Amino acid sequence: MAQHDIKIWIWVQNYRILKAISNKEAGTLTIYDEYDNILIRRIGLSKQQVKTLETLLSTFNVKRLDNNSEPYTYL
Repeated sequence: MAQHDIKIWIWVQNYRILKAISNKEAGTLTIYDEYDNILIRRIGLSKQQVKTLETLLSTFNVKRLDNNSEPYTYL
């Protein structure tokens, strides 16, 4: 089953590569560091709250990855 509501975001902050994964269906947003350690996890969010967080990420010029793209081509 394809999960169409999952979006991956990637950015560099303080010389660290950070990654965020948002899922509207599950109502989650998880932020990882470059070693895939979980820094922040928010669960139980509504679809509108996840959409608002995605809008905030895009206003800070965070790159959203396509489903079939290589992550390091954006850095």
